[in-house]
Amino acid sequence: MTKIISKAVRDSAKGEECTLRLSGCLDGGETTVLAHLPGTGMKGFGMKVPDICACYACQNCHDIIDGRTSGEWDYRDVVRAMSETLVKLVEKRIVTVKGVKL
Repeated sequence: MTKIISKAVRDSAKGEECTLRLSGCLDGGETTVLAHLPGTGMKGFGMKVPDICACYACQNCHDIIDGRTSGEWDYRDVVRAMSETLVKLVEKRIVTVKGVKL
């Protein structure tokens, strides 16, 4: 898998609302970071999925998907959150899609 690391993508999470919105969400943007999402088979210390396989997540939601805190979620939550985050990245013109005019 191609390593995609982008400071602009990571920095774009600052102040954004959480797109995961799991139970106990701390929505409001104060603790939001770019959270790399599980499910691509990449695991291990220092191994992360590409920055575009991520979402905006508050501290609570990030802790839940990373397994640091117990909580319920499923892959529909992950797909929705990643989709919403990708649209925001396009709207911010951080990620471009050929043929899309904003």
